[in-house]
Amino acid sequence: MTPRIGPGTARELGLPAYLFSRAAGRVTRTEPPAVFTTLGRGRRTFWGWLGFAASVLAPFGPLSRREQELVVLRVAHLRESDYEWSHHTRLGRRAGVTSGELERLRAPSPDQLWSPRELAMLSATDTLVTTRDLDDETWSRLREQLTERETVDFLMLVGQYDMLATTLRVLRLSPDAKRLP
Repeated sequence: MTPRIGPGTARELGLPAYLFSRAAGRVTRTEPPAVFTTLGRGRRTFWGWLGFAASVLAPFGPLSRREQELVVLRVAHLRESDYEWSHHTRLGRRAGVTSGELERLRAPSPDQLWSPRELAMLSATDTLVTTRDLDDETWSRLREQLTERETVDFLMLVGQYDMLATTLRVLRLSPDAKRLP
């Protein structure tokens, strides 16, 4: 699939975003991530989005890194975002998500093998992505597991990655190529 808007050059991104994308590629062991080299074209909106996106991820959010990655991967699966799935599979493995769990995240619905807390978050993710709301039963199960602060951050996390999946899909971004040694 050909991207509708390709990666920006140093001049198109500006030096800070260009250098940031290069450094991010080293961390992810990929070419500079297209999410940064493409969204970076928006310059001002890019930095605002990046700050927001970072604020809902560990170590800044109250959810554990593993929990965050489970939610992001579930959103990626539900929204059929190959880019997010590929990128967050690497991050999820670093956060302790196993190969078996990655397969289970692709199931039609979360199974009972998840912890009660994980199941509440994954079920709520499914409902949010499909209906853009939570029914009272799903809300109650979620609130039994999460504090008020965790609940707000969870909702923002799902919303952020749902928005990003839409943007990446419309732009037709493909997963990043692994960096050559």
